[in-house]
Amino acid sequence: MRTIEKIIIHCLATPEGREVSIDEVRRWHVKERGWADVGYHWLIALDGSIEKGRNESRSGAHAKGYNSKSIGVAYVGGVDLNMKPKDTRTDAQKLALHCLMKDLKVRYPNAEIIGHRDVSSKECPSFDAKTEYASI
Repeated sequence: MRTIEKIIIHCLATPEGREVSIDEVRRWHVKERGWADVGYHWLIALDGSIEKGRNESRSGAHAKGYNSKSIGVAYVGGVDLNMKPKDTRTDAQKLALHCLMKDLKVRYPNAEIIGHRDVSSKECPSFDAKTEYASI
């Protein structure tokens, strides 16, 4: 069993309003990058539906240096139509992310919820996840 220290939130860096499924992300990661599976454990669609990615029992491929001890969660969106970072989360995505964070904290009570930007030089997930979910 893996020890989970962090729950890392990402955005797909897809333009605002463009829907992407977990199957499409899996294709990007497996067929185009040659990875074993989709890098994220969970994906939040524009309508707030939560799609399962890689099994949580397996290390993800979402945050270099942190994959073995983290859970990766991504939401569809994260950039504007000019590909500039923007918090594009719909109300449904915000609610789904909040509910998923609460669920993951029950299962991994010692894990810290952070954004990808907290462990990399990227702006992902285009909002301050560490502050937003600090009370969970």
